[in-house]
Amino acid sequence: MCTSILMNGKKAIFGRNMDLHYPLEMNVVITPRKYPFSFRKAGIIEDHYAMIGMAMVRKNYPLYFEAANECGLAVAGLNFPDNAYYTPHFSDEKSNISPFELIPWLLSSCKTVDEAEILLQKTHICGIDFSKEMPLSPLHWHIADKERSIVFEVTENGQKIYENPINVMTNNPPFDFHLQNIALYLNLDNNNRENVFSEKGIKPFSGGFGAIGLPGDFSSTSRFVKAAFLLSNLHENNLSDFFHILDSVAMVRGGIKVSGEDDVTLYSSGIDLENLVYYYKTIKNNRICAVKMNGAVLDSFELYSFNADEEQDISYKN
Repeated sequence: MCTSILMNGKKAIFGRNMDLHYPLEMNVVITPRKYPFSFRKAGIIEDHYAMIGMAMVRKNYPLYFEAANECGLAVAGLNFPDNAYYTPHFSDEKSNISPFELIPWLLSSCKTVDEAEILLQKTHICGIDFSKEMPLSPLHWHIADKERSIVFEVTENGQKIYENPINVMTNNPPFDFHLQNIALYLNLDNNNRENVFSEKGIKPFSGGFGAIGLPGDFSSTSRFVKAAFLLSNLHENNLSDFFHILDSVAMVRGGIKVSGEDDVTLYSSGIDLENLVYYYKTIKNNRICAVKMNGAVLDSFELYSFNADEEQDISYKN
């Protein structure tokens, strides 16, 4: 369970909610330009764009959940169970890339969504586990820059790239269903409705009547519609409003159970695609924290890793 959004306009921010029913190692990791990315079947890239995002690091390798590079291209992997399919076969014509390698593969060499789309057409996704202890997660990917976003899915029907005019992504079903389903909510409005029953005597008794029917549950289809409605009616592009949208579709402890455990939003992130600052807050610390990409030496060889703040940080005023 996850939700990702792109807020673009005067300010471009891309980020997501990470929703899980079990703990996750969370580190904001900056990969500098000279860090050697070793791909299982596609060789080594020793010189590439720097990138920043949330990851777990295993064997000195950053397993990114989402990240952006220094050019303002961003990628997030979201849960896609029962639909994601990774073939065990390799291609002789395309670069063979495992799902855990896809984020660094795209961010290493692509500046824009247009370039990522071209590279995806030359990429074959194959099922290579990171290790025996860490099998692949079923994912699909939201790819965005300051101008547009796309969705990349790999199912038994093959690899598909979808234009994403909504700039929102959640989980199952496949993305084309979400684009059709949202048509059921074209009547929603952020203004109150006019009285159509009589010439007088009936009026709304509160604001919000235009959005009656807006889903409020935690399902992926409902989160997609709600995030899309709020994003489309946003008049100011700022970090605070960005996180408010993610809050509106976040998992609250006790709201949903998965395998008998509470499914919660472990963290929410927002990446400023212009200034290359990674903002986040966690389930235990609701204060927004930040890591600047330009705060690191980007021509170095070693990863920079910052543990996500897990202790509540409160700004006392007296």
